[in-house]
Amino acid sequence: MNGIELREVWFKYPGSKEWALRGVSLEIRRGEVLVLVGPNGSGKTTILKLAGGLYRPSRGEVTFWGSNIWEVNGSKRLELRRAVVYVHEKPILLRGTALDNVTFAPLLRGVPREEAIKIAEELLSDTSSAYLSRKDRREMSAGEAQVVSILRAVAAGPKILLLDEPTAHLDREKRVILTNLIGKLRSEGMGIAIATHDHLLALRTADRVVIVENGVVGSVGRPSEILDCC
Repeated sequence: MNGIELREVWFKYPGSKEWALRGVSLEIRRGEVLVLVGPNGSGKTTILKLAGGLYRPSRGEVTFWGSNIWEVNGSKRLELRRAVVYVHEKPILLRGTALDNVTFAPLLRGVPREEAIKIAEELLSDTSSAYLSRKDRREMSAGEAQVVSILRAVAAGPKILLLDEPTAHLDREKRVILTNLIGKLRSEGMGIAIATHDHLLALRTADRVVIVENGVVGSVGRPSEILDCC
């Protein structure tokens, strides 16, 4: 398996009597965009967090490149988890500027500072966001902060990128930038899974669309087929 697989995953939040997910099976493959669509509370975010190794399934298993993320030793688990980055719906930025934030990710992976700064500058430039480089996080709009949080995740160089409602705060111009970025990353072999209410984003970016409702995966297929009926 060239990516992440959820196999008959059930999940219940601590203290809850209800299952948040029931028997979910799906794959997130490298070089492909998978979009999860469904109403609030359907389980989309829970699926992404399980796929990112942030939650442990109550039943079933989550595998990263064929290895059960919860059964490998600590160093192997860290190695696998570093290949996957989850971006929260609400941007969470570090102190400092956009450049500081985007540079931080490759630095954390051991990239030399000069190279990390170059990676960050190129990402900001390629997404028409260079104007944010010296802008402090406290001065950014919600949309600008969202773009920076996504670019920081990309700068980490993951094999799989998990985006939770990535267009929530974006205006039309920034949505186009995000759509173009997703296409570029896919062409470079990155796998991307997106949880969203934005059907237009799904139509423009997805290779496969998954309908999630009441903790269960329903229809799966090409966006033109799935979204026409939903």
